[in-house]
Amino acid sequence: MQIENFNEGLLGFLDASPTPYHATYNISLMLENAGFIKLYEELSWELEEGKKYFVTRNDSSVVAFTYPKRKDYTIVAAHTDSPTLKVKPNPLIKANGVIQLGVEPYGGLLLSSWFDRDLSLAGKIHYLDSNNVIKEHLVDLKEAIASIPSLAIHLDNKANKDKTINKQTDIVPIIAGGEEFDFDQFLRKCLHNEDVDDIEEVYGYDLSFYDTQKASFVGLNKEFLASARLDNLLSCYIGLISICSIDETKPFMFVASDHEEVGSESAYGADGNFFESVYRRIFPTYENFMQSVRSSFLVSCDNAHAIHPNFPQKHEPSHAPKMNEGVVIKINANQRYTSSSKTISRFLNVASALDIKTQNFVTRSDMGCGSTIGPITSARIGLDAIDVGVPTLAMHSIRELAGTKDSYELYKILTALSY
Repeated sequence: MQIENFNEGLLGFLDASPTPYHATYNISLMLENAGFIKLYEELSWELEEGKKYFVTRNDSSVVAFTYPKRKDYTIVAAHTDSPTLKVKPNPLIKANGVIQLGVEPYGGLLLSSWFDRDLSLAGKIHYLDSNNVIKEHLVDLKEAIASIPSLAIHLDNKANKDKTINKQTDIVPIIAGGEEFDFDQFLRKCLHNEDVDDIEEVYGYDLSFYDTQKASFVGLNKEFLASARLDNLLSCYIGLISICSIDETKPFMFVASDHEEVGSESAYGADGNFFESVYRRIFPTYENFMQSVRSSFLVSCDNAHAIHPNFPQKHEPSHAPKMNEGVVIKINANQRYTSSSKTISRFLNVASALDIKTQNFVTRSDMGCGSTIGPITSARIGLDAIDVGVPTLAMHSIRELAGTKDSYELYKILTALSY
């Protein structure tokens, strides 16, 4: 695959995936188109050598794998979720001539970036049909239905100085004018827009707001890519294209988990048992499972902090990655990242053979260090692992920025790791 096709596909994937549910749905479609067979956790598995499989949980996490004779897997792991604003269970607010929906921040949002954007709504709705069957359906309104207006500078003399944002009161989206609004009918309309008409009762939902601005190339030479949810759908796309490009005779896995942004401790997150249970079912005997674990290699892919040209002092000297200048290897002495000298050496050996540059990231010693699913998965399963990522600016903003070269180069390294 050429870099131009790779990046055009990335733009499309980002735009089509406003929630983890949509991301997993799109990943599943692409896997099926690439010849992967869908498995179901509640059914028996009869795996055949030389074939490719995938399985999902909660429609928000997915594990895909080849099934060759060799069992020394290259495992690429990413996460499907991104910081967002989720609609509360009883969200309706009618006051001051407008209709608003109460929201709860999910993950570590950069809240200031959510003001004055054209917002839409997407997610999943559960409902009862006329046959007394509980069903679920993905919804995406696509069009702008909401906004969170800033307070005018005339009314806030600290707007450009010491501005703070109250998560309860300051970020409530406006969705309509007046005082007449039925939220249940609104949910039904969301389903009707998806051609779902047999609705006796709406039971529940998981809905998130998102920015309607499309992903795009930026820069005089289109050297940057700007989009919502680069952290971490960018890595999901890289892992997906990698496993779809791998010959089925090579051992390769792709894991995309939900709930990383809130700690991964869920039935669908990296700290749950989803990936481990799939891995164990591939190797029914503990002996074969452990042989595979100790001969396999986990690559945790999550975005890295590129040096910000306006705030270079926020970076550790000599460890400040630049966009479009190489894949980032993330290192932390306190195991917030799982990279070791051993695993870094293996990664560098492949990158060097491809003549691809890499960069190192170490956070300043006087600042806190974020973490990834790498240490969680490595510790839970027992895998040798490395943390890598694409250098990114404005991480956790409603719109992030990355280079156009780095993702493609990481894709080339990942596919070469499975020799």
